Amino acid sequence: MLHHNGRGDSISSSVCGACGINPSIYHCKDCFTPMLSCQTCIVQAHAHLPVHRIEKWNGESFQTLTLRDLGLHVQLGHKVGESCLLPNQAFNDDFVLINMLGIHPMAVDFCGCCKAQSHTQQLLRVGWFPAMTTDPRTATTLCILRQFHILSFESKVSAYEFYHSLVHLTDNTGLLKQKDHYEAFMCMACEYQHIKMLKQAGHGHDPSGILATLQGKCTVLCPACPQPGKNLPDGWELAPKGTRWLYTCFLAINANFHLKRRIVSKDTVDPSLLHGWGYFIDETTYKTHLTNHGMEVQQKSTCASNNAVNMAKTKSSQGLAATGLGTIDCVCHNMKLPNGVRDLQKGERYINMDFLFFSVLCHHSLKVLNVSYDIMCQWHKNLWARMATFPKDYQIDYIIKTARFFVRCTDGEALECGWSNINPHDMLDDHFGDWNWKKVVDLGASLLHKMKEATLEKATFHVTFEELNGALTKENCIAWKAKVEMREDNPNDVHVLNPFEAKSVAIMQAGAHLKLTQLEAWDLERGVDLSLHPEVSPSVFVGLGLNLEEEQQHVLWFMKSLGNHITDTQKGNLQCQRNTFHCKVESWRTTQALYMPVIQGILSTSTSMPPSLLGIQNMEDELRLTQAHDMLEKLHQCLRICSSLLMYKKDWVHGQGRNTRAQSAFEWLTWIWRMSRVDSGGDGTDKDGVRVEWCKARACVMHWAEEKCIAVLQFFRWQATWWDEQGH
Repeated sequence: MLHHNGRGDSISSSVCGACGINPSIYHCKDCFTPMLSCQTCIVQAHAHLPVHRIEKWNGESFQTLTLRDLGLHVQLGHKVGESCLLPNQAFNDDFVLINMLGIHPMAVDFCGCCKAQSHTQQLLRVGWFPAMTTDPRTATTLCILRQFHILSFESKVSAYEFYHSLVHLTDNTGLLKQKDHYEAFMCMACEYQHIKMLKQAGHGHDPSGILATLQGKCTVLCPACPQPGKNLPDGWELAPKGTRWLYTCFLAINANFHLKRRIVSKDTVDPSLLHGWGYFIDETTYKTHLTNHGMEVQQKSTCASNNAVNMAKTKSSQGLAATGLGTIDCVCHNMKLPNGVRDLQKGERYINMDFLFFSVLCHHSLKVLNVSYDIMCQWHKNLWARMATFPKDYQIDYIIKTARFFVRCTDGEALECGWSNINPHDMLDDHFGDWNWKKVVDLGASLLHKMKEATLEKATFHVTFEELNGALTKENCIAWKAKVEMREDNPNDVHVLNPFEAKSVAIMQAGAHLKLTQLEAWDLERGVDLSLHPEVSPSVFVGLGLNLEEEQQHVLWFMKSLGNHITDTQKGNLQCQRNTFHCKVESWRTTQALYMPVIQGILSTSTSMPPSLLGIQNMEDELRLTQAHDMLEKLHQCLRICSSLLMYKKDWVHGQGRNTRAQSAFEWLTWIWRMSRVDSGGDGTDKDGVRVEWCKARACVMHWAEEKCIAVLQFFRWQATWWDEQGH
């Protein structure tokens, strides 16, 4: 390292090694051979390398210089070494070039000949990207723009960090005063990303020009998804029932509330360059629809599991231009879809997600779509009535609506993987494009892995299904198959029973709790509020008490499981559980004092329940009744399984060895559905349960058989032909 800080191998000679005449006091930090040269020789040697960094030996140390200081002029519009008859000096030799080695002031001469190109074209011909289209005085190399582009994808580096790393690479002492070119670099990076996206979408060859680009055309499409006119055969619309699933698309709706955006600028000041050509919806159409229909009252959600819809208005949006981002994804291959992304203003409202959904459907002409959404049970209600408020281009003529809870195997969590700490629209469009491109590049390996997995899983489930068929009577299998096929042929007919559901269903604790909370909600709508606590309603109060009883049993079970020889660690864990339980009980007692003001008297005496507590008592009775139903249903299921096993053992098992193996089946209950004659006898409910398991097993075999790759090669053939047509 110290060798490079001095004259190195030239310490014994003070004469230029190239010409042998002039003193050698200059050397290049970036050339392969760091030998010292004279001024004339080093300038001539760098006619092709005008951005290398030069240092001058002052007798004690090296001093930083530039090739401009040594007299190098870069002539554009001509070959290296040729002179121009009418050179145009660029801003008094104060042109600035940003490249991978730093920020360089340069002496640049534009060509002024009669056939000379514009200054912008002359810069682009040598691989320099100008900051302005008229009279540029700053440029950056395409190489460093390409590097920043890749780094922004892989490391999420910001333009500010990247630019200032170049500033410190140029001078890390702070002694050299440099002009700030950060804004110019930002503009060049954004323009480069935009032009790169247009180029990769094939619009550099489009005779109609860039402005004729249609919505969503600058995106990377999913080659594995069915694309009419690209990778589907002629007449696919008339495909028979057995192959109709091949032409089905799987979409997933999702929202990310970590991608907030503050109001730090306006779209008029920093507008998007893509205008809806990428993954984001066109802003004008989107905001017009929100302005016209954004004040309409949204239907309340009745879902007890997901409250995203009702919580939309409670999310703070002060100082935010966007509270999050909504998106529509290809759930099978984890790719973003054209015009399937947009900002959310007030949480996950239907009006926002509807616009995303119908914008994506504008690019689809398939007959069947499978849509996955975590609040699907609420969102699909009145969806088609809401569609009537959309522009005609977003409305669908023919609709088949089916709510299903079973589809083929997909990556349900794929849509959660594509989020990153990235921001606004053009940058997000660029990142989504890179995300899709990586998926396309990896498609061969990923589809091969999925195909191998599907083949293995299909074989496994097929063996299990055949074992189950062998354990059932032929009459039941034929009847159940007919019911399943009838349900598959008539999915929207409410009169056709669903064979995947058991006929007898008892009211369970969760259902009773939902019923009580709905009753409280109806009372609140009528202006009747029975709550005495700001956060705990009567039903919640009773539910918490029942939960405390269960937790108490868990603590007792843990204490009994410790045995006689308890370690200090186990004692500490037990005491922690007791302390936590005690705190919860004390907190519940505080709430209990509000709903049961005479509780102290009740606890100390055996008097009857006061009339004021009968409402709470009725709630507790109902919840305890359904809690008992829960336990009875679990017990009933275990008894049905044990009964079937005992009948099998009695009728078909003989000998000590077989009896021992049959006895072990009690401890491995997943084998119950494959035991012989498991569908015979009983009160009918056991046959009902076996039918559900048989339907599930059949569906698993069919679903794994559908996980195949058929459309990718045909899509790539279409894309190759399309590129050839663009060239012509």
